[in-house]
Amino acid sequence: MLYIGVDLGTSAVKLLLMNEKGEIQKITSREYDLEFPHPGWSQQNPYDWYTQSMDGLKELLSECDKSQVAGISFGGQMHGLVVLDEEDQVIRPAILWNDGRTMKQTEYLNTVIGKDKLSEYTANIAFAGFTAPKILWMKEEEPENFARICKIMLPKDYLAYRLSGSFCTDVSDASGMLLLDVKNRCWSKEMLEICGITEEQLPKLYESYEVVGTLLPEIVEELGLSTDVKVIAGAGDNAAAAVGTGTVGDGQCNISLGTSGTLFISSKKFGVDENNALHSFDHADGTYHLMGCMLSAASCNKWWMDEILRDTDYAGAQAEIGELGENHVYYLPYLMGERSPHNDPQARSVFMGMTMDTTRADMVQAVLEGVAFALRDSLEVARSLGIPMERTKICGGGAKSPLWRKIVANVLNMKVDVIAVEEGPALGGAMLAAVGCGEYASVEAAADAIVKVVDTVEPDPELVEKYEQRYQTFKKIYPALKPIFPEV
Repeated sequence: MLYIGVDLGTSAVKLLLMNEKGEIQKITSREYDLEFPHPGWSQQNPYDWYTQSMDGLKELLSECDKSQVAGISFGGQMHGLVVLDEEDQVIRPAILWNDGRTMKQTEYLNTVIGKDKLSEYTANIAFAGFTAPKILWMKEEEPENFARICKIMLPKDYLAYRLSGSFCTDVSDASGMLLLDVKNRCWSKEMLEICGITEEQLPKLYESYEVVGTLLPEIVEELGLSTDVKVIAGAGDNAAAAVGTGTVGDGQCNISLGTSGTLFISSKKFGVDENNALHSFDHADGTYHLMGCMLSAASCNKWWMDEILRDTDYAGAQAEIGELGENHVYYLPYLMGERSPHNDPQARSVFMGMTMDTTRADMVQAVLEGVAFALRDSLEVARSLGIPMERTKICGGGAKSPLWRKIVANVLNMKVDVIAVEEGPALGGAMLAAVGCGEYASVEAAADAIVKVVDTVEPDPELVEKYEQRYQTFKKIYPALKPIFPEV
């Protein structure tokens, strides 16, 4: 049988076709526009997600036996606010995860409602990118649009709705809305009241591997598929990527170097750190996870190379880098503000330590190291909870760089496992589809059968010590500059 995984990303949708053994048959992608109507705003037209996904699906299925397709599932960009009216029309462009317009509403939730209450209701505090502050922003800034809301959903769930007619979401993605009682895997009545919405406006909750329906007749006809093709709930992109890297069960770790960067720790036990510096979310395997999320990771390198250096030879630029652990230049990777662990939408990127002998290679190296140091910030919170962290898997576009993997291994002092097939949320989505269709008994069973480690980057004790000293300096820079960021 064949299974489809759809990764609805920020800049493109990636579609993957996998057989029952976990072997990838084909991958395709389609891009769409990203709008920045005001500084710090980020939004998209959900209709573009649907049209580009359907176009991509037609190409993906063009050479296979369509009768063998059994299921489709998703990994999607989290936190985005998609709102439909009573006629199922999109009311306004979706407000995305990296949108910073909700500073006022985030401050209200954290100070007036209070972080203790938020943590009690949802296991998390408010971050500017979360969905609940966006709902409050709509209520205050666009009351006429707010009054028209009939359905509130997340980006990937818009696709599921268009394909199946099922108004649904999964608990891993819903965890990032600040509307979910994460511990009990249900909507928080207190948060719904705070936001002025009803449970009827929210989708039905599922586990990530559960079937939410089958393809609508018009979708079946357009794609030439069977009426029996199941639609499985799917997961938020980080949880789906964790499934795709085998980061399931208890005490597993994965680092993602994508547009954003994440430190993802799976756990069979529910847990919250005392400062809510890490997100406490439900996992796609039916358990829980802790996650530190930085808003700009591989996107920092892309910005530096594409916009500043005007050079697309990423490997060539990294080849110029000499001795690791000796660089005197530091870089704060806060291009879009920062989430974990600082929760500061006003933070900005900074280069520091340049001298007359600073080279282009030093600057490139500083960007790679700055992202690794920021991941270390979240790791330190996890370690403070007594979680033993000795090794991690790694995924995302940045993980394709052997040099970056080496830097991460030594900055974090962890063994970094490289897996044979790294296709992130798309592969995770296909695996969830296979579980939902009964191909595997559980998400863990699917991961054990499909995910294979092919290489491990071992930290070097001498380099670990050098980076330890540099990290101790790095972590002093943000607190020193924090008072200045609002002025710039």
